[in-house]
Amino acid sequence: MFRLQGSKTLAVDLTGDAVKAKNGSMVAYDGRMTFKKMTGGGEGLRGMVTRRLTGEQMAVMEVSGQGTCYFADRASEINLVALHGDKLYVEASNLLATDSGLRTGTTFTGLRGGASGNGLFTTTVEGTGQAAITSEGEAVLLRVTPQYPLMVDPGAYIAHQGNLRQQLQSGVNFRTLMGEGSGEAFQMRFEGDGLVYVQPSERNTVGGDV
Repeated sequence: MFRLQGSKTLAVDLTGDAVKAKNGSMVAYDGRMTFKKMTGGGEGLRGMVTRRLTGEQMAVMEVSGQGTCYFADRASEINLVALHGDKLYVEASNLLATDSGLRTGTTFTGLRGGASGNGLFTTTVEGTGQAAITSEGEAVLLRVTPQYPLMVDPGAYIAHQGNLRQQLQSGVNFRTLMGEGSGEAFQMRFEGDGLVYVQPSERNTVGGDV
């Protein structure tokens, strides 16, 4: 259902089913399509209220019909993620599209959200199907094992999946290690068994020079 046209355009083939995508991300389509804006990321009033409280803003539209839709977001690189009953944790700004059967929500992720500027919650995608996430530059997929925890700059973090524990460590980051940082700094620590998606570009963050 999901396929890439190059690295920056997502093509979704529809045969009477539907796809949920970031509002305004469709760049073209062929066939017969219907479009519906979904309140609160498709979760109704409760989801809308939750997102206002958490700061994880995500305007979503549902596209259904017969044909092919094409999606893109500011020429960002697109990465396809296959879910098999598991859960994906992703920054709302990096979630481009999901199968309509996948459930989206929000989850508390501790103080890391305070560093990234996206609230204390992260968007979750759960179920069986495909999701498309974006990155500034080609994303790097890093493996975390119990023997090898992973440190990530919050500004470069996109998403993670698997049995991972995450925590925010304050007072140090990659720049302060080199003596180039200033102010309060943070880095994310992942432990357990899973995958972390990192982009080769740092978004603007709050909480210091991260």
